[in-house]
Amino acid sequence: MEKIAIISDIHGNMPALEAVLQDIRRRGIRRIICLGDLVGKGPGSAEAVDRIRDVCETVVQGNWDLGITYAQDQPAGLWHQRQLGEERLAYLAQLPFAVDVRMSGKLLRLFHASAQSVFHRVKRKASKEERRAMFQHTEMTGTPEDGKLPDIVGYGDIHVPYLLALKPPSYNLDEHANTIKEGLLLFNVGSVGTPYDGIPQACYGIVEGVPESLSSAGFALQFVRVPYDIELAVQLAYDAEMPEGRRYELELRTARVHK
Repeated sequence: MEKIAIISDIHGNMPALEAVLQDIRRRGIRRIICLGDLVGKGPGSAEAVDRIRDVCETVVQGNWDLGITYAQDQPAGLWHQRQLGEERLAYLAQLPFAVDVRMSGKLLRLFHASAQSVFHRVKRKASKEERRAMFQHTEMTGTPEDGKLPDIVGYGDIHVPYLLALKPPSYNLDEHANTIKEGLLLFNVGSVGTPYDGIPQACYGIVEGVPESLSSAGFALQFVRVPYDIELAVQLAYDAEMPEGRRYELELRTARVHK
């Protein structure tokens, strides 16, 4: 069985990222995939980009990663752009939209927010139609050579971890047959840097299965919570004189959105 750590939404929080990477190393996991939003919110955007580039086999683009490459007219956006510099901004602009991984005879598709766009948000209590749309091929996701839709979809963006089983559409094998009952799995890995589920600890996911195999046996998902030094993370923001530092502090301490 092979394990892959899936991390997302670091948002420049280096103490949280380093705590998660230490936990991943402790578990002996060598493969790491990042689902985007390396930057923004916290003071360590540049450091997060450099660290993620060093340790992750694949990094997909998040809404903050793309958005920060646009022209900025607000103090926070301009500040983060200056910290990142031109080379890192160019790196963020060219990140892929999605990645497909085959494990245990299933197709696992990973992207940041939805199959439509890095800016299209799908919440935990989304409609049935929105959930099913996450499994469709789009111009953004592309189509695998065999044309098969993913069995499992994982994403980030909302900073709230969850796992949901969906029933697939009914396929009549013949007029007397029962419908196929095997379901689809939709999950969110939460956030490393700024969780929004009320638990002020870094969060990431581990998927486990048989790589590049036709076997359908054994696919598992585990959520991991990792305590980290919130006081240090807050102090780094104030030391850097980062705009919106107070809002960042409130989000770290409460693990809730503050606007």
